[in-house]
Amino acid sequence: MIIPWKELDAEILTSVIEAFVLREGTDYGEQERTLEQKVDDVRRQLKSGDVVLVWSELHETLNIMPRGQFRAGEEERQDDWN
Repeated sequence: MIIPWKELDAEILTSVIEAFVLREGTDYGEQERTLEQKVDDVRRQLKSGDVVLVWSELHETLNIMPRGQFRAGEEERQDDWN
């Protein structure tokens, strides 16, 4: 289920994004980026709709994922039901 990021308190949203960035361990190439820069990148992606906040009832976790990846997962589950 997609969670509207605008409905989260600003501090909570920042904490969620920070946890995601620290968990991902993404390689940003030769140029090192600060935590703040990485958080700003993810926040921009949320605002643009490129990524979404997703709550998993099964795992009781909140994650950030590309919108297309979330939609693909939804379509696969729909196919399994038909």
